[in-house]
Amino acid sequence: MFNPSREQVRQFFFDAWRKYRNREVLTGLDDIAAGIILLHPEYHLVLDDHERYQDREYRPEAGDTSPFLHLSMHLAIEEQLSIDQPPGIKAEFARIAAKRGDRHAACHAIMECLQETMWRAQRDGAPPDAEAYLECLRLR
Repeated sequence: MFNPSREQVRQFFFDAWRKYRNREVLTGLDDIAAGIILLHPEYHLVLDDHERYQDREYRPEAGDTSPFLHLSMHLAIEEQLSIDQPPGIKAEFARIAAKRGDRHAACHAIMECLQETMWRAQRDGAPPDAEAYLECLRLR
């Protein structure tokens, strides 16, 4: 299982954005990341300034949102959709996207369920509950 460090995750997004901006060759994953980054212009300045943001702490209790966590959640959702894992997520995503009329809004709705599922798994010291995740999606 691939378990990148915080620094590796951040470096991946910095590199994908730099490659995109410099019109360098993108890997498949870089291309997906660049597409996600393009949906979030509020993060462009962060990704343009590696030195300033590589080690920045984001504290939720202070109202901070980590752009790297947000982008990582998008990337996780794209991977789940590409392989329909957990089984049924593609169908739920299609339903949510049709209901919301916007793919990006559907990703954010799914992200809320993914965050809750991951929080519960961490809290309980257990693997993520795929059925609870899908049930959360069904309620969206």
